[in-house]
Amino acid sequence: MIRVSLCVMGLIIGILFFLPGFAAENKTIDSLDALLDKVRKESQITSAIDEKREAHFLAAKKEQKRLLKTANQELSAEEKRSEALNNDFDNNEKKIAELEQRLDLKTSSFGELFGVVRQVSDDMTGILEHSLTSAQLTHRDVLTADLAQRKALPTIHELDQLWLTLLEEMTESGKVVQFSAPVISAEGIEQQREVTRVGVFNAFSEGKYLRYLPETERLVELARQPAPHYQEMAYSFEQRHGSGYDVIGLDPSRGAILSVLVQTPDFMERIQQGGIIAYVIIGVGLLGVLLLIERFIFLTLTGRSVNKQLKSDEPNNTNPLGRILQYFRENPQQETETLQLKLEEAVLKELPKIERGLSSIGVLAAIAPLLGLLGTVTGMIATFQSITLFGTSDPRYMSSGISQALVTTELGLIVAVPLVLLLSFLTGKGNRLVQILDEQSAGVVARLVEQRNNANTGNNNPPI
Repeated sequence: MIRVSLCVMGLIIGILFFLPGFAAENKTIDSLDALLDKVRKESQITSAIDEKREAHFLAAKKEQKRLLKTANQELSAEEKRSEALNNDFDNNEKKIAELEQRLDLKTSSFGELFGVVRQVSDDMTGILEHSLTSAQLTHRDVLTADLAQRKALPTIHELDQLWLTLLEEMTESGKVVQFSAPVISAEGIEQQREVTRVGVFNAFSEGKYLRYLPETERLVELARQPAPHYQEMAYSFEQRHGSGYDVIGLDPSRGAILSVLVQTPDFMERIQQGGIIAYVIIGVGLLGVLLLIERFIFLTLTGRSVNKQLKSDEPNNTNPLGRILQYFRENPQQETETLQLKLEEAVLKELPKIERGLSSIGVLAAIAPLLGLLGTVTGMIATFQSITLFGTSDPRYMSSGISQALVTTELGLIVAVPLVLLLSFLTGKGNRLVQILDEQSAGVVARLVEQRNNANTGNNNPPI
């Protein structure tokens, strides 16, 4: 019974495991015997597959042992090879250290030389880039720039070339040379011209001073040339032929002063920096000059007429002294006191003509420095506004206000000082004329009194 039960249970279990496969192949099974037969066949097939797989695994295990043995042999060989390489590496390290030590000992002086060459090349590159001689001898800074940046020792040929470049620059700095080169005019037109170079200090063409632009390797006319007599000297120097000595203006700063000259404002630019107050001061000065010229001409002509009248006995109505004497000739019988008063009145009538305009000149002389002070205050206000907006990091923001303050102050003083001096001169001329009129009128009265006193005492002196 127990066996039957076990067989039934096995059959049921087989049905449960193999029933899906059977159902896939045969949808219906006729009897339990057929099912049992089917299970046995499948069991035999499965056992064969398992035996085949087991045989394959056993063969692979042997192969793995063989491969492991081969790998261990290779690992041992590589370890030995690595040890040999490490020994070679250590030996090479020692040899390299010894060779480097020997190299340092042998190249210590060359290293010093290399440092000097790099420093000299760097300095020489900057000199050649901005030298006037580079306008004639181009591309000389290529070698020096390469040596200044190089990390390897220079060759003997390169050292020779560097020495020749230094010697050439020293030699050319002491020569006066004429050569043909492209020159950019002030209008921006490039022309081929004859250029005269005086060492490394100046270069000029057709009387115009030139400066060298390293960026374009061209000579350029200065936008603002030096004084005309310096240009005439340069033109005369260009036309000179043969040996000898001549006079020429030099820039000892090698072009720095001439470059700054371009940025120096001229007279009109200075006036524009002063603003509207500067133009007002100039207007005041011109008006004062016109009044001074008119007064000078009038007082000079009047003084000549008076001096001419002093030498003549006949009164002339074209001058103040003649009009005073004419009044005396027309009224010789008046009382002395009345005549004296009339002559004083005649002198007072002439004073406005003599002193006319002098007070206006004095007012203009006083106004000019006050306007300059006004411009100073205005310029300082503008300067402090710039400081408030932009700070003091860039002085250019404050330059306009400072320029206005200084220019207006300068113009005010320039106008006021000559006006004051010339006013004093003209006032002195007028005072001398008034003094002559006073002296002559007093002399007429004194002579008249003396004549009348002589008549009363019986003296017969000739009339005046």
